This record gives sequence, C-alpha cells and structure tokens, in this order.
Amino acid sequence: MDLAVIKTGGKQYKVKKGQIIKVEKINKKIGDEIMFETLLKTNEDGKEIKIGKPSLGKLVKGKVLEQDRDKKVKVVKYKPKTRYKRTYGHHQLFSKVQILEI
Repeated sequence: MDLAVIKTGGKQYKVKKGQIIKVEKINKKIGDEIMFETLLKTNEDGKEIKIGKPSLGKLVKGKVLEQDRDKKVKVVKYKPKTRYKRTYGHHQLFSKVQILEI
C-alpha cells in the first residue's frame, strides 16, 4: 500500500488509499472527485521514495463525502487590570474526503 503526503488548505496530511480525512472546506459538491497536490510519495516498505521540489504534481485522487461545520470553538480575549474581556465563538467549515487512488 502506498503512502503519500498531500497539501490542502495550508496543511499537510499523510494519507493511504481508502483513508478518510477531515480537511478545511473545499468548494466541491458531495460526490465530486478532487486531485490533491502531492509533496512526497513512497511505497509501504519505504524503499522507493519520490520527493517533489516543491511538489510532484496532482497525483492523489479523492472523493468528497461530506461538507459540514465543526463544533463551536470559544475564543476569549482578556487584558488584566483594564476591565477588558471579549468572548466570541467560531464554527470552522470542513470537508470529509476519502482517498481513492495514489
């Protein structure tokens, strides 16, 4: 089974074929296929490694399974001795993607 390191949403993920990952929102519909920028590719025993400079191109294929919002994250700003406190929340949008092919 092959391993690859992909880049999406400013983050890098180590993925295998069949794996389901949760990434920042991708503007695709549920069921659409997407190609990811591949930074590194290797087979399972680690003998054959391909490293991109900066990338190998779009070699990993995935399928969008879900588009949703994450749990609410509370953010608190506080400055002592000045009576300053602000609280607000944020729901991060995400996409669940299944890796189909490396």
